[in-house]
Amino acid sequence: MSKLFSKENREVFCNPLNLDNPILIQVLGICSALAVTAQLKPSIVMVLAVTIITAFSNVIISIIRNTIPQRIRIIVQLVVVAALVTIVSQVLKAFAYDVSVQLSVYVGLIITNCILMGRLEAFAMMNKPWPSFLDGIANGLGYAMILVIVGGVREFLGRGTLLGLTIIPKEAYDAGYLNNGMMTMPAMALILVGCVIWIHKVYFYKEK
Repeated sequence: MSKLFSKENREVFCNPLNLDNPILIQVLGICSALAVTAQLKPSIVMVLAVTIITAFSNVIISIIRNTIPQRIRIIVQLVVVAALVTIVSQVLKAFAYDVSVQLSVYVGLIITNCILMGRLEAFAMMNKPWPSFLDGIANGLGYAMILVIVGGVREFLGRGTLLGLTIIPKEAYDAGYLNNGMMTMPAMALILVGCVIWIHKVYFYKEK
């Protein structure tokens, strides 16, 4: 048990949450941050999908890494990821059809997500299954923090709701409050991501 949660494994899990955050530090996975964060619910579903796929694809590639010919390793990684994405997509259509419609093609585009492919190549191909699983979960959570923040802010200011529930009371609208329509546009997602990166760099990030 102590080996499972050794210092090295704790670093593998903690670094993507701050020092090596895939969006804040490595600036990866920005496309989906712009595309699916107009509302909080699809943002949460997207991060769950990415986290699950990253974790399990890391484990699978780590298990078979010594049998993969070097020349076709990227193809093998894509096949593993594509299979997991297909499974997740079908589960979403079966149990959360409305959200799957909102996410549209972006679930399928997880196959080309830079975070996912980067972790397979940089980590899973060189490490054992357990650290690879932790790395996948941690990078998914690091990605999740940003999408949840951006999705929550955009939905709250752009629609006055969170998870579809009305937050801003009717009295505020009667008094003249208006939702910020700009928040529903992809450009505002980019601006918000930039603001989050700036806040993180100034107040939370420390050089290794």
